[in-house]
Amino acid sequence: MRSAPLAAALVAAATLLAGCSGTAPSVSAGPTAAAVPAAGSSLGPADFAAAAKLPNTVVLDVRTPQEFAAGHLPGATNIDVESADFPQKIASLDKAATYAVYCRSGNRSKVAMSAMQQAGFTQLFDLAGGINAWTSAGGATTT
Repeated sequence: MRSAPLAAALVAAATLLAGCSGTAPSVSAGPTAAAVPAAGSSLGPADFAAAAKLPNTVVLDVRTPQEFAAGHLPGATNIDVESADFPQKIASLDKAATYAVYCRSGNRSKVAMSAMQQAGFTQLFDLAGGINAWTSAGGATTT
């Protein structure tokens, strides 16, 4: 009877390890999406990572510079949506590019996408749950 708890623990450990192998989202590794998501879409970490690899896609972190410095998605550009000069900064961006937008939890990215859409951007999507969801899914960050 002592082998039953041990067997259960081994099965649980194997399941946990198998579930983690190769599933962590990465902006640079893994599959690329087949097409640009619909404008204004909110994507989970894996779909966001796949869509962010599409050609001419800019990963845009709209958190504060302090939050960005503490850890961000590799290759991300930082423009603080709450800064007074946000409208001027986005005005200098290429409106033909696709933007993969994220923040901490998904709220500020929605505000940023709305402002960007009003400014004429048509190809943008955000990370549902923000960088919190990204790191919870095992996604890599850099400083």
